[in-house]
Amino acid sequence: MTQSRGRARFGILVPFTNTNLEPDMTLLRPEGVSLHFARLGGYDEDEIPDADQMHGLGASDLGEPLRLLQGVKPDVILYGCTSATLTHGPSFDRDLAHQIKQDSGAETVTAAGALVHALQSLGIKRIGFASPYVAAINDLAIAFLSQVGIKTVERSEVATVLDNYGQGELDPQTVCDLGLAADHPDAHAIVMSCTDMRSVECIARIEAKLGKPVITSNQAMVFQAMHLAGLPDTLPGFGQLLAGGRR
Repeated sequence: MTQSRGRARFGILVPFTNTNLEPDMTLLRPEGVSLHFARLGGYDEDEIPDADQMHGLGASDLGEPLRLLQGVKPDVILYGCTSATLTHGPSFDRDLAHQIKQDSGAETVTAAGALVHALQSLGIKRIGFASPYVAAINDLAIAFLSQVGIKTVERSEVATVLDNYGQGELDPQTVCDLGLAADHPDAHAIVMSCTDMRSVECIARIEAKLGKPVITSNQAMVFQAMHLAGLPDTLPGFGQLLAGGRR
């Protein structure tokens, strides 16, 4: 029998239009970890999720969703939007994680911070970067990573501007092609940023083709959350990182 609870509780803050993070977390759930979700506002669902919209989400008040999430007494809280803090910078991202931890008493992971933690755990400093974001957010994301010592040598982005639902509606083959397009001989890993993109389903296929690690927002959050919860598990099938990457 699969143990569905008892070892740890992960509380996950999800942007309210995001349709992918919850299914991904179900795929990635370590045995004995229960998942508890609260949804975030702070942006307009009818507007393009550009830098201004995601900047607004990152700065929005977390008081009510965090209060509701605290009702289950989570061991780790995952802030499930990568671009919301990529658009503000590393200091903001670290401060947000610290503030959530201070307010909740739970260990805290941000999606952007988890990407950095994963890359540092694997000793990777040169990457190819793929996302469904508008170009301006990709510029900010690459600058964010540069500030923590990670150089982007290639980038891949979608040809059209996607709305809040378009990111989650990209099918796995399209997402896989996006990741492959970010490869470069000098890239030591591929980063696929966005909690609402179905990249978890593509990790194994891209790694098999390229022979290098693939790091995605949701996979990286689980990796760091497991570390903070003291869970030594490996999760085969979701890339080198979860199969035994260094912490």
